[in-house]
Amino acid sequence: MKAIAYNIKPEEKECLVLANHKKHDITIIANSLSAETIAFAEGKETLLVFNNDSVNQELINKLKELGIKYIATSSFETSHLDLKSAATAGFKIANVPFKDGQSALDRMLQVVKNLDNWAAGKCVGTACCCQNNCSVTKTLNKA
Repeated sequence: MKAIAYNIKPEEKECLVLANHKKHDITIIANSLSAETIAFAEGKETLLVFNNDSVNQELINKLKELGIKYIATSSFETSHLDLKSAATAGFKIANVPFKDGQSALDRMLQVVKNLDNWAAGKCVGTACCCQNNCSVTKTLNKA
């Protein structure tokens, strides 16, 4: 998958590169996702965000125009994402399910696993936080 990661910290960047093993074409941007930086997402399928970036309805609409289909966050928290607007726009959304003692590498491994599942046309299972009605698929394809 072609993905773009915004607002990535150096230690997260290293973990993402290790977890990815050059499977997915991921462009890494140090800047936050904003109206000024969103153009870098053009030609990508997936947006990778971190909980420091708010993804509101305005950005979601622009991401859809740019061709983004998936949004993955590297956190278990999703309050920074407008899930309702994302569902209306048809995005599939994934997070990293909470586990005690989870390292940055563990989180990035889950992010890459989510990309792998989407690339294979599968639901991300328990990592899914879409507002779409795919609970049957979630049950069948546990992450």
